[in-house]
Amino acid sequence: MDALLVTTFLVPVVALLLGSGSGSAAPLPRAFFVFGDSLVDNGNNNYLMTTARADAPPYGIDFPTHMATGRFSNGLNIPDIISEHLGSQPALPYLSPDLRGAQLLVGANFASAGVGILNDTGIQFVNIIRIGQQLRNFQEYQQRLAAFVGEDAARQAVSDALVLITLGGNDFVNNYYLVPFSVRSRQFAIQDYVPYLISEYRKILTRLYELGARRVVVTGTGMIGCVPAELAMHSVDGECARDLTEAADLFNPQLVQMLSELNADIGADVFIAANTNRVSFDFMFNPQDYGFVTSKVACCGQGPYNGIGLCTPASNVCPNRDVYAYWDAFHPTERANRIIVGQFMHGSTDHISPMNISTILAMDNRN
Repeated sequence: MDALLVTTFLVPVVALLLGSGSGSAAPLPRAFFVFGDSLVDNGNNNYLMTTARADAPPYGIDFPTHMATGRFSNGLNIPDIISEHLGSQPALPYLSPDLRGAQLLVGANFASAGVGILNDTGIQFVNIIRIGQQLRNFQEYQQRLAAFVGEDAARQAVSDALVLITLGGNDFVNNYYLVPFSVRSRQFAIQDYVPYLISEYRKILTRLYELGARRVVVTGTGMIGCVPAELAMHSVDGECARDLTEAADLFNPQLVQMLSELNADIGADVFIAANTNRVSFDFMFNPQDYGFVTSKVACCGQGPYNGIGLCTPASNVCPNRDVYAYWDAFHPTERANRIIVGQFMHGSTDHISPMNISTILAMDNRN
């Protein structure tokens, strides 16, 4: 981010902390916290010895600095674009040494590429921040924030914050269907595996609530059977991979039901279900309506659909990322991310329920 922009943001933040001359305390700006996998990781894995990294070109080719940052994108990812709507700079990765002082007020991104709901998801990446550790990092963050602004202000900042969590896709792609006859596929039929995932996810979300989160956007899985990697490995005549499509079709409705039950138990709309599958369906099967020339071929990669292997300096790279829905074998382009976030912000209950993020922000501003 431009240094001038960071400075102009942080000066009023510090002024808010100091309050007016009368000694009254002004409210803190709304923080943003992010948990999950590579769809929302903005650089934590850069600090880890893991193969799940996006810290080399051509990643970041369209980022403001034109440098790879650890985001699995040609430019901005979903949390970055949500931050734009919040009028804030992106929250820093939790492992960044720059996350200190007034930067803590912006929030933090705890996500780590490769993780899933289950601890054994992504074991091939070895050193990643599993979701349990992400939640422990959130606890530690709150202690650091309290040391900076005081316990009451820190507690209020967490309660007022917007939270995004994205998990589930890797539990299929990098676990159940990673290899034929995987450990999990021998343990569970897919019809039993999905309820098991949902029950484990409920524990994670319950813990997030216990840690103070009160506005949590929970994304479902996108069309994981239709990403370029799966088309390259499992497609017949360009059709989406049937097993992964079935898995997503089982997972997403059960996730929505679980979130509804959690909200009923709490007595408030804490958890918001974001239907990523519906949004990606829209541009997957009607790409021209969104200005894409293709929603099947990745911009960066090699092999069929550019879906084999990693995006590297040796890969094919499309000249115009704005007309591709997918940047690499698994991850959307910045332009596709903007479409997804647009539906999260302003979409109908078909895309996000029980309300969109704009409605949340408007309601909270009135209270």
